Amino acid sequence: MRLATYNVENLFARARALDPVDPGKGQPALSAYEEFNRIAAHPVYSDEDKAAMLAALETLRVFVRTRAGRRANPDLFGNAFAVLRENKGDFLAAPANAEPHIVATGRASWNGWVDLIVDPVDELSTRMTARVVADVGADVLCVVEAESRPSLVKFNDELLGHRYDHAMLVDGNDPRGIDVGLFCVAGIEIDWVRSHVDVPDPASDRRLFSRDCPVYRLLLPGGAELYMVLNHLKSQSFTSGDPDPLRTRQATEVRAVYDRLRAAGAEFVAVVGDFNKRPDHASLRPLLGPDSPLVDAYSLDAFSGLFDPLDVNRERPGSFQSCTIGNRLDYILLSPELAARVTDGGVFRRGLWGTPSNVKRPKLWDAYPEITGARHAASDHGAVWVEVDL
Repeated sequence: MRLATYNVENLFARARALDPVDPGKGQPALSAYEEFNRIAAHPVYSDEDKAAMLAALETLRVFVRTRAGRRANPDLFGNAFAVLRENKGDFLAAPANAEPHIVATGRASWNGWVDLIVDPVDELSTRMTARVVADVGADVLCVVEAESRPSLVKFNDELLGHRYDHAMLVDGNDPRGIDVGLFCVAGIEIDWVRSHVDVPDPASDRRLFSRDCPVYRLLLPGGAELYMVLNHLKSQSFTSGDPDPLRTRQATEVRAVYDRLRAAGAEFVAVVGDFNKRPDHASLRPLLGPDSPLVDAYSLDAFSGLFDPLDVNRERPGSFQSCTIGNRLDYILLSPELAARVTDGGVFRRGLWGTPSNVKRPKLWDAYPEITGARHAASDHGAVWVEVDL
């Protein structure tokens, strides 16, 4: 059977601020979104709080600067990054001929929030994503950055010809709708799923996982049990501070999840997903360091890259954009018993354009001919897969 992990970067819609061509372009908006919702939770709003929230709404283009001053964006859904939802109570007064001002005195005086505006994902890129999934042919597929379970079902039904009999996704902690989910073919039963979405961060008053770290217990046709631990660890963005300490704490807890499964008798365990850092980085040491019992699929002799004859895996050993070792972000880590049963594996890159700024086709792998630029790529990530004898 084949196991794979693939960051699909949303299937049908993604936040406008998550620009696929220029990821840094939307970072100010994402930071403003986080700041607004954090301050909006304060029980009492100071003048500084109100000024910061108004500034955040301007960065999000809920308001725009005109000759007359700050005014409501007349083309909100055309070019703004977010929309302000006021469900109950009054938060804001925004007269047409005067500066907007916040009338709410604190969290208890209104009910609402800021929602990121989403745009449809390019139709060709969505078809290319489906083509990658079909060509990889995984029996069990971890999907990273999927927006919802209904989107997985729609993707499976409309673009994959109902290849998978099971699609499951548990909503995580990222309000942008980038969660981790699972596809399984017929004959593989999802016995249970255990979410870790509410695990507290020991170093803050927030939840630990940026998305979630769900564990799926799968029952295989031959009677074996397979435990899939899905991940999308903290990003590499520095917009809200150094991300490495949080990723380290997340990796430490993922390792603890694995250790608990093993202590309970689990034999075949796969820890998979987008870890958002190169393998020798200190933040991934709990999972990939010399003291880890997990076996990295990239280290196996059987990891050959069967599906892409032009793939020079040893020269381009990564999975993201240019696929250098520094861009190895996607992983399949295996318990020793499961690693011993691996018969093949690789990184499938045919849906990958490479660095978004590239104007020429990639030369180190054979991208689908329909992909003529980063906009139409299936993803910025390749799909990582292994074949196991179970």
